[in-house]
Amino acid sequence: MPIEILMPALSPTMTEGNLAKWTKKEGDLVKPGEVIAEIETDKATMEVESVDEGRLAKILVPAGTQGVKVNELIALLLADGEKELPASPPLKGGVGGGVPAAAPGKGPASSATANTAPLSPPSKGGEAVAASSAHQAGNGARILASPLAKRLAADAGIDLSAITGTGPSGRIVKADVEKAAARKGAERPVAASGGAPAPAGIDALEYAQKLGQAFELVPHSMTRKVIARRLTESKQTVPHFYLTVDCRLDNLLALRKQLNESIDGKVSVNDFVIRATALALKQVPAANASWSEAGVLIYKNIDVSVAVATDFGLITPIIRDADTKTLPQLSAEAKTLAAKARENRLKPEEFQGGGFTISNLGMFGVKEFAAIINPPQGCILAVGAGEQRPVAVNGALEAATVMTCTLSVDHRVVDGAIGAQFLSAFKKLIEEPIRLFV
Repeated sequence: MPIEILMPALSPTMTEGNLAKWTKKEGDLVKPGEVIAEIETDKATMEVESVDEGRLAKILVPAGTQGVKVNELIALLLADGEKELPASPPLKGGVGGGVPAAAPGKGPASSATANTAPLSPPSKGGEAVAASSAHQAGNGARILASPLAKRLAADAGIDLSAITGTGPSGRIVKADVEKAAARKGAERPVAASGGAPAPAGIDALEYAQKLGQAFELVPHSMTRKVIARRLTESKQTVPHFYLTVDCRLDNLLALRKQLNESIDGKVSVNDFVIRATALALKQVPAANASWSEAGVLIYKNIDVSVAVATDFGLITPIIRDADTKTLPQLSAEAKTLAAKARENRLKPEEFQGGGFTISNLGMFGVKEFAAIINPPQGCILAVGAGEQRPVAVNGALEAATVMTCTLSVDHRVVDGAIGAQFLSAFKKLIEEPIRLFV
């Protein structure tokens, strides 16, 4: 019987992924350990290796397909000695098109990774459930469309019969629906301004269509969907409170200038912030913590997540054991992780975990902001721009470069006094940067 290749779970939180690329084509021989596909998760694009040997008989999910559920059947592999696929029963993996799969309960089934869970059991009638990709038009004709294309078309209120498919055998794919949605949005007149606000809870797409507003529909990336879900959960379930402190940067900027004149590479203000955060957490370990129903987790390692803006959303790669690394080491590692994040090349161990996050918008000129906590962490430090401000010193005003930092705190984990102690330690390290080296 054919060997089933399933959509693997490439991280503990992954529920679906995008099948970015097949590196093997139908008919190719595959050996154990060979890369057969590239899967795009919410954080990175990762290679998938085969654990079996055989011939790639059928690709069931084409390259470019988005939102493929974990454990969904994506391809079939014929073992040595098998020449062709058996006659076609309905597929177990939920992929239509009449391509045969292994019969329920017969023969071993294996996936592209060892930790992939088994498929859902067959329905009560003894037949496996199959989701057809064909759509019935109003005149009774069958329209071939991918499940994702059908879902996007339904969301955008687009009639599939009006779309010409560009996929295999004229199948309507995601890109076809996106083009149709863009045309539809461009053709709509812009509604007159004013009027009543949108009712609470209404979907923006539905509201825009109702008012006849012009728009371009940009489908969500995997990263954007995960960000939306996690941050909504964070704001709804985590009791945030905020502490703000102003830090003078004059001594730090002078020291930074000296360092950059004497070492290879350039150290940024953000590198000083990472170092100061790590040492402040070492002084106040209760701030390096997470909430659990069983108790508060106080982390033994100081692993600092650093928010990085990318074209497909915000990612927080992690600098492990940040308190043990020098400023040049932190600078080099932060640059490497940021580059990999922007290229979607982070490995799971480079973005999973961490006990504390830094989000710095100072380079964009943002003076002050409050960030949303990144669960299950207990704190996130929002860093603003350093700017010239008047400061009172011994009863007289003088100009100083000041940076405003706001700590968002999960009140279940960190009390106000602990948050204040952390910020006090952080402020002293920033304003007396020689302490970062002792």
